[in-house]
Amino acid sequence: MTTNDVAKVFDTVLSIPSMNDVVKIDFKISRKNVLLLHHVIERGLTAKGDDKPSILLTSVSEENLQDLKLFGEECLLKAGLIELSEKLNTLNETGKS
Repeated sequence: MTTNDVAKVFDTVLSIPSMNDVVKIDFKISRKNVLLLHHVIERGLTAKGDDKPSILLTSVSEENLQDLKLFGEECLLKAGLIELSEKLNTLNETGKS
């Protein structure tokens, strides 16, 4: 399949009428995994340099991507980890220089 074909398949799946329905997911997750989940979401949404965003992410609306980012931030807030995450990000940026 070509990249264009894959994008069309993703677009078709995301266009299924029930895909916009809100679902409630009740789960328990460790604070460690909340930090990791937030990091994975942020990294996935902010491809830099040679990293190309996945075909799925390029076919998703900016609104949906923003919703995903807000979900990660909400997880941090509920786990009380916003300040820790910000400090870890600062250390990470310092380590890159």
